[in-house]
Amino acid sequence: MGGHFDLDAKIKRRKELESITNEPDFWSNQGYANNVNKELANLSKIIDEYNSIIGSIKNSLELIELIKMENDLELIEGLEKDLIKIKEKISNYEINTLLNGEFDCNNCYLEIHPGAGGTEAQDWANMLLRMYTMFFEKFGFKYNVVEKSLGEEAGIKSVLVYVTGDYAYGYLKNEIGVHRLVRISPFNAAGKRQTSFAAVNVTPELESVTDVVINDSDIRIDVYRSSGNGGQGVNTTDSAVRVTHIPTGIVITVQNERSQLKNKEIALSILRNKLKIMEVEARNKEINSLKGNANIDFGSQIRNYVLEPYSLVKDLRSNYETSNYQKVLDGDIYPFIESVLRMKGLNEKNN
Repeated sequence: MGGHFDLDAKIKRRKELESITNEPDFWSNQGYANNVNKELANLSKIIDEYNSIIGSIKNSLELIELIKMENDLELIEGLEKDLIKIKEKISNYEINTLLNGEFDCNNCYLEIHPGAGGTEAQDWANMLLRMYTMFFEKFGFKYNVVEKSLGEEAGIKSVLVYVTGDYAYGYLKNEIGVHRLVRISPFNAAGKRQTSFAAVNVTPELESVTDVVINDSDIRIDVYRSSGNGGQGVNTTDSAVRVTHIPTGIVITVQNERSQLKNKEIALSILRNKLKIMEVEARNKEINSLKGNANIDFGSQIRNYVLEPYSLVKDLRSNYETSNYQKVLDGDIYPFIESVLRMKGLNEKNN
């Protein structure tokens, strides 16, 4: 076996990591130890899933031999059910092996920003936020809205969501880019079709960013009254914090905590994470896709959501499409993510 399915290499790597965990000074570096344990757990999961599939196939082969001798209808029905389960296991295993990027297993931050177009685009950004949060709930990811800036009339001006779960970044990195909506405008009395754009950006959370030094002279900190949901205490005090990193222009806003000090702490942690990613990108150009920098306009989109004059949601990278747009907007986006993962895996194999 080779490529993504190089099981021998994974078994060898697991033994190496197990040996490392038995070293006397293993826990002297907490961050390093956590990284090793996380990689070890992910490798063990992949190996165990592989062995489970092989075990299921062997059981089915034995059942086939039994059916040949007895031709029992109940056994045949049981075999058919087992084969469906095996097919599903193999499909899931294949996807997991495609999540082999350096940061794929990490938690991540998802951002949504509306394009030009005022209320229309802001409403579309809010629809995307709803779509993703419903996907998180269905897929088993946990999430926390770190910052949400509401539009004057409807929708949102921006949102930052912290997402945790196995391979959160690996799955969601495929959502980076511009999402285009075509619909009859609910904000236009004439009932005309409207095209709106919103950009989705995803960055991985790095395990250790304590080594990133931020000089006080390089940042500007503004505090203001929170405008988002979060309870009376949040909304009536100047608890929201906006940190601007002057050299890079990065702006982080956090307002979900009641404490201004806590919001500042979270904002600086996110800033360190982004600066660390910039360091990694500068050191290794092969992972410059960690951040999305697409223009939020026509021609730069990764996916079209057409509600009028016909119904179609289509990914422009994998060409996967469905006419059931409501199901997609209700969080059923895994088929799109899977299609892009398989396309990228095929491209890697061919290259």
